[in-house]
Amino acid sequence: MRQSDSKTARLVVLGATGRTGRAVVDVALRAGHAVTAVTRRTGALPPAPGLTVAVIPDLADHDHLTRAVAGHDAVISTLGATERGPVTVCADGVRAALLAMGATGVRRLVVVSAHGAAESRDRSPYSLALWASVGHKMRDKESMEALIRASGADWTIVRPPALRDSAPTGRYRTGTDLRIRLTTAVSRADLADFVVREAVAPSYRHLAPRIAA
Repeated sequence: MRQSDSKTARLVVLGATGRTGRAVVDVALRAGHAVTAVTRRTGALPPAPGLTVAVIPDLADHDHLTRAVAGHDAVISTLGATERGPVTVCADGVRAALLAMGATGVRRLVVVSAHGAAESRDRSPYSLALWASVGHKMRDKESMEALIRASGADWTIVRPPALRDSAPTGRYRTGTDLRIRLTTAVSRADLADFVVREAVAPSYRHLAPRIAA
């Protein structure tokens, strides 16, 4: 893992009330960054020093999202769906974010996707099991990734394996060719640490790194 970054930044977090989003917000605030957490409802996050909450019930509300993004250094998306069946949460949210970024001149974008999307989909037991269980969510992530790659943003797509709600270890591995096995996992806290570091001091511009414990 890289050493702590001394630079502080202004970060927008989409999906800030999900489990991964909350971890990202917590890590970013502890590192001294200013965070604007985009939520769909008032009171979804407790007040904290350095935290601004932007309540936007629908990310398609271009004016409100553009105002939330303006003046920031990077956008982080941890958007994901909890419902079953076809979903477009990730693609729709990132499409809206890219429009807001284009309108405000913000270029840095770090997005949490999943190992098994796009070219990382293979015939491994992990990939086969993932697509068999949540194929609808993976199709949404693939659509999201295609939008990002076609954009002019300065992007990084992070592809974690299974996520655990366990304590941070600080001993995670990252790379574009890490082997992901059926039992591979990483804590949300470690994923959040990597995502925030990558937003502030990029090492994987225009790449899709994997992360594993």
